Amino acid sequence: MRSLLWIGLIAVCFVSGGATCSKRDVPMPFPPPPAVLTEIPSAEELATVVNRTASIQKLSTNTATVEVLTMPSIPRLSATVNLEREKRFRMRASVPIMLGVGMDMGSNDELFWFEVPDGMSKVLYYARHDQYRQQLNRAILPVDPTWLMDALGLAQLDPASVVAGPVLRDDGKLETRSILQMPDGIYQKVCFFEKSAGYVTDQFLYAPDLRLIAKSSATNHRYYDQQQCVLPHQVEIHLTPAFGEPLAMKIEIGSYTINQFLTDDPQLFVMPQNAAQAVDLTTLSAGVAPQTHATEYTADNVTAMPMRGTLR
Repeated sequence: MRSLLWIGLIAVCFVSGGATCSKRDVPMPFPPPPAVLTEIPSAEELATVVNRTASIQKLSTNTATVEVLTMPSIPRLSATVNLEREKRFRMRASVPIMLGVGMDMGSNDELFWFEVPDGMSKVLYYARHDQYRQQLNRAILPVDPTWLMDALGLAQLDPASVVAGPVLRDDGKLETRSILQMPDGIYQKVCFFEKSAGYVTDQFLYAPDLRLIAKSSATNHRYYDQQQCVLPHQVEIHLTPAFGEPLAMKIEIGSYTINQFLTDDPQLFVMPQNAAQAVDLTTLSAGVAPQTHATEYTADNVTAMPMRGTLR
């Protein structure tokens, strides 16, 4: 039961990409970013604006707070976070004493892991990226953790994968629907964008059986002139695994350090080796895989699905 609690907590933290914790005041809004779109763009035009985030190769923060919305008894967490495209991520967190002494989660080009306390020792959970992607439909975490780094503002838009949109929503945002080919089938990703500045505000990921398995909503965006792109300073994340309770969290980031790390640790993206027990996550599952539709989802029938007003 202790391990399952940690898995749930880590699942939420992987979605966030990381955070630090101390009680903070409500953040003041930043000045609005410059407008770069004056009319409804094509997918290619929108991608040109969104993909400016490619100028950010590294992102680091130690001035954030995180609130686990589905675990209200857990106080806010504290952490240092460093990430580097495409798969390198490290979060070392101080955890309230009621849950243990701390945790370590990370990812490199080959695998990802999280290490948690278990009494006086530690347990390390890990998996290779390629093997984990083969079983997302029955995995403990319902998404590949590397995809979740998009929630911190590093999302990219591939116009070749867009099968619907951009369209203007009733709330004034732009919307696109894309398809993502994964080992276990075709996933769909729906994104909302601010209409004039062209940055991502909301993301929704659907499994091949059309279950909504992950979503994020970003606010309090700040424009970074040197990179000519926008990053959110508040993100709310929701995960819905096929089995088990939904997981949700909200993080607030005080400041970012862009394209450099706040540490010179040479082992930053090396999986720790001193845990008393190591568990391969590909040997665990959330239960029996749910039945999926026999229909193969193609660009034609995906495009036919309703868009505007259905995902608020």
